[in-house]
Amino acid sequence: MTPTAQELLQAAAARLASDPATNPLVPRIADGSARVRTLAVLALEQRHVIPADRRSFQHLARRATESRDLESAAFFETLADGESLARERLNPLLDACAVSKDEAATYEPRAGCQAYPAYVAWLALNGEPADVVLALTANFAVWGRSCATIARALRDHYGFADEACGFFDLFAEPAPDLDRQALAAVRAGLGRGRVTTAHLRFGALVGRYEEMFWETLAGDEAEGTVKG
Repeated sequence: MTPTAQELLQAAAARLASDPATNPLVPRIADGSARVRTLAVLALEQRHVIPADRRSFQHLARRATESRDLESAAFFETLADGESLARERLNPLLDACAVSKDEAATYEPRAGCQAYPAYVAWLALNGEPADVVLALTANFAVWGRSCATIARALRDHYGFADEACGFFDLFAEPAPDLDRQALAAVRAGLGRGRVTTAHLRFGALVGRYEEMFWETLAGDEAEGTVKG
């Protein structure tokens, strides 16, 4: 029997979810033992991730529209809008971490942190939009939990104001409209025969590249090399 869109989304999330306990950095932020400088580098890396992901989502929306997959297009347009809001909320975090405008402008990003947006760009060029919807949605819950943990820790252990936590609050908040759009996109993709098993490979790689993001920051933190 062919699975429903809801069943596909749930199965992908269950199969691709990572164990939060294995994250090498978020638990250290959670207990306040991570350096503020590490938080600064995290924000500086996101300053590069966000515009790259935004352009990738915009390209996916255009591709979906051209193939008359309006449901997937709506999903990716919402993601692109979310990245614009995330960029606005990142500035107070950079300020709280004492990152100057000059440093932000000249910061050289780390390859391990930028592997994720590089792969999302690959998906934007090569992935079937409905498969990409499944792959990204499966990863969002993991990212959201990490952001919720960090947002609490910034308030409890680092004394950051609410405005400085807004970037993480954004991704920690439930997104029922986006969930509905994902369901509609996958349902339409199934109806058009555009959902393949490739979404599992896509999702596994998305998850692995996110792990690389945290591993890179954690490695710098452990070695005391988070200099920017």
